[in-house]
Amino acid sequence: MMPKLLLSKIFFVSSMLFSGLASADVYKYISHDGRVFFSDSPKHSGYKRIIKSKIKLRKPASRAFRVLNKNKKKFESLIKKIAAKHQIDPKLLHAIIRAESAYNPNAVSKVGAVGLMQLMPATAKRYGVKNRRNPAQNISGGTRYLKDLLKMFNSNLKLAVAAYNAGEHAVIKYRNSIPPYRETRNYVKKVLRFYQQTS
Repeated sequence: MMPKLLLSKIFFVSSMLFSGLASADVYKYISHDGRVFFSDSPKHSGYKRIIKSKIKLRKPASRAFRVLNKNKKKFESLIKKIAAKHQIDPKLLHAIIRAESAYNPNAVSKVGAVGLMQLMPATAKRYGVKNRRNPAQNISGGTRYLKDLLKMFNSNLKLAVAAYNAGEHAVIKYRNSIPPYRETRNYVKKVLRFYQQTS
């Protein structure tokens, strides 16, 4: 028959593993008088880790993530309206905007792209955008450009997204394939991931 102390140890560790505490490491401490203590938050250096969690604790949402969600909600109705007008999936616009500016209407890239959909001066001029920092104008211009790219590349989403990042001439140059630029290839993967995640 097992000693009561050993039974209590087994019960404690088992309960830690099969409860909500399974997402934390388990530590053990033996006091000078032989008593055994277990904890998921050691109170001093005498505790030794005996079980390392395989499940990461969910971290609180970062400030940047909270700001992103706040801005997403702020522009949600505008994105939906413009998407409907130009018959573009609003989820795709959300994915592009998140990748380009994280919903920051004042974002400016190192190459001079501005606004939610990061329009370059030439693209803005091409689509009649006078104020690239204006959310409605910016999204409208970016959406029209994206629609033209989808039409140009026969609704091939990957090529259209690649062209949005690198320019249509780069995609054409490489015989209608994603250009071998690391930034563009990572960008396409990111946008497609955001597109799948968008609810």
